[in-house]
Amino acid sequence: MRWTTNWKNKDPYLVAVYVILRLLVVLIIVNQARNGNYENVFYGLIALILFTLPSYFEHRFIIDIPDTLEAIILIFIFAAEILGEIGAYYQKVPFWDTMLHTVTGFLSGAIGFSLVSLLNRETDSFNLSPFYLAFVSLCFSMFIGVMWEFIEFLFDWFLSTDMQKDTIINTINTVLLDESKTNTVVHLRNITEVSVNGMDLGVGGYIDIGLIDTMKDLAVTLLGSVSFSVFGYFYERSYPNGKLVSNLIPKVRKEEEEK
Repeated sequence: MRWTTNWKNKDPYLVAVYVILRLLVVLIIVNQARNGNYENVFYGLIALILFTLPSYFEHRFIIDIPDTLEAIILIFIFAAEILGEIGAYYQKVPFWDTMLHTVTGFLSGAIGFSLVSLLNRETDSFNLSPFYLAFVSLCFSMFIGVMWEFIEFLFDWFLSTDMQKDTIINTINTVLLDESKTNTVVHLRNITEVSVNGMDLGVGGYIDIGLIDTMKDLAVTLLGSVSFSVFGYFYERSYPNGKLVSNLIPKVRKEEEEK
């Protein structure tokens, strides 16, 4: 069986989103190449590859990804790789990174829920409760969130990137500066200037190198995960009703659709 996308069964709006986003990415790649921004060219190529993943998974695992979910995934990829990295929205738009991590928690919750739900329906040996399905969805989503933070740390540590964004803080509570070595917390308040190698950084405070950003990302991922878990719980209780959730979770493709 060849890996192809059956566009005849796709919603016209999804096809339009797919074509427009790919065209925009190609134009951006050409423009960045002309300007010699080869790192941005790489981000563009990554986006094009990621665009093909929904179709690949549909073919590889014989599932049907709802058009609504697929459109959200495509827009998410564009927002993260093109707008976030190339357009520098992570720096220009407040809470851009926070928004994407929240959406990640919601989407990965949907994927985790669908995996267990499919297993629960396709086999007679499982009869899992709606609460258990929702809990597994939450755990799966948080696992994805934690693994992504590991990836960000590894990129920053070994490739000298800055995926775990820094935060300016004005208070430090630490035992590292306790000269008595008695585990007493030393409180540094109202920090307004920090010097490194004799140079004033001029940022108005101390630079936290990624910890606050990581914890914030995990917190909003949890928020997105819990949100979908609640939807998933009530969807499972009222199955097969619940149009919202049914438009967000993959389903096993029927045999006749494969022909």
